[in-house]
Amino acid sequence: MSTLKNYATITAAYWAFTLTDGALRMLVVLYFHQLGYNPLEIASLFLFYEFFGIITNLFGGWLATRFGLNSTLFSGLILQIVALYLLSLENNLSIVYVMAVQAISGIAKDLNKMSAKSSLKLLLPEGSQGKLFQWVSLLTGSKNTLKGVGFFLGGLLLSVFGYQSALLIMAATLLIIGTICFVLLPTDLSVKKYKVKFKQLFSKSQNINFLSAARFFLFGARDIWFVVALPVFLQTTLNWQHTQVGLLMAGWIILYGLVQTLTPDLLGYKKAGHAPNGLTATKAAFALLIFPLVMVVAMQAGIDVTLIIIAGLLSFAIVFAINSAIHSYLILAYSNQKDVSIDVGFYYMANASGRLFGTLLSGFIFQQYGFIACIITSALMIFICSLFSMRLDKAKTE
Repeated sequence: MSTLKNYATITAAYWAFTLTDGALRMLVVLYFHQLGYNPLEIASLFLFYEFFGIITNLFGGWLATRFGLNSTLFSGLILQIVALYLLSLENNLSIVYVMAVQAISGIAKDLNKMSAKSSLKLLLPEGSQGKLFQWVSLLTGSKNTLKGVGFFLGGLLLSVFGYQSALLIMAATLLIIGTICFVLLPTDLSVKKYKVKFKQLFSKSQNINFLSAARFFLFGARDIWFVVALPVFLQTTLNWQHTQVGLLMAGWIILYGLVQTLTPDLLGYKKAGHAPNGLTATKAAFALLIFPLVMVVAMQAGIDVTLIIIAGLLSFAIVFAINSAIHSYLILAYSNQKDVSIDVGFYYMANASGRLFGTLLSGFIFQQYGFIACIITSALMIFICSLFSMRLDKAKTE
């Protein structure tokens, strides 16, 4: 029972953070577009968010070995509360100021994510690969479902309460939930503490290196059209309102999260008690490549753009979610308990790097070449992801 309680508490803390993270992302994009910022300027607002996520993931695992996963988990929650408050100070808003505060939010997000994901390896005994795949899928999937709710919440709060009040409401809610989780979670949740040399922060495992490279291009392929290009395109070209954009983006993330949660069932692993391997990741990556290619062809054929975007988004969400769930399991399967926080940190450093790369390209390519160019570049990045996936260990992991 204590294991389940700890899992539930960690999940609740992760959920609370995710709601504010998704809402903040959508709120910033919509509000600064409303203020007249162009797509590249909006993308630049997230530059430090992603960059400091890279740094945090590199050193976050080291911090966990020194201070425990509890400390890194709740440090992330505290930093997010600070970031929400600082962003609510409307008189201070400028590109440089928002970039600096987003750096705090980026550090917070990746401390929280690394801690929550790493803890799963510690809560389960060795050899529980099937159960680990189910727990990872549930944690990651439910988190992304709530991130989708957060996307909608961001658009809704902006419309109903305005920019400043929306941020203060989120900060207060996160403080209350974080305090409750702090009381419930035991203080001894930590990896075995030992001194880590700087060179040990970089993975020495071939599987983790190839998986991290695949993750970089997978998330770059998503964010290159999803983060900036899509919401701005919907508003400027299709004349959608804030709430409509927030609802569509929320629906995408919610579907993505639900599919992640159900991935063990969809792939037939839950009933068999087995888990994915490198071959599974390769097949899933090539399957994902189909959808941006179909979207490009459909746009060239003159099919209604709104239909293409909605159908393409939903289809992409399903297969992307399966890819992400497989990756999230494999990083824990390829890690050992002693180095799990360091390996997970290295892996999510690649994840954050891909998001940064995709975010910057999203603003630049959309502004220079248009929305369809973002989709074409996404397809190219998925193809590269597929090539790296082919190098993963094909041996079974159950």
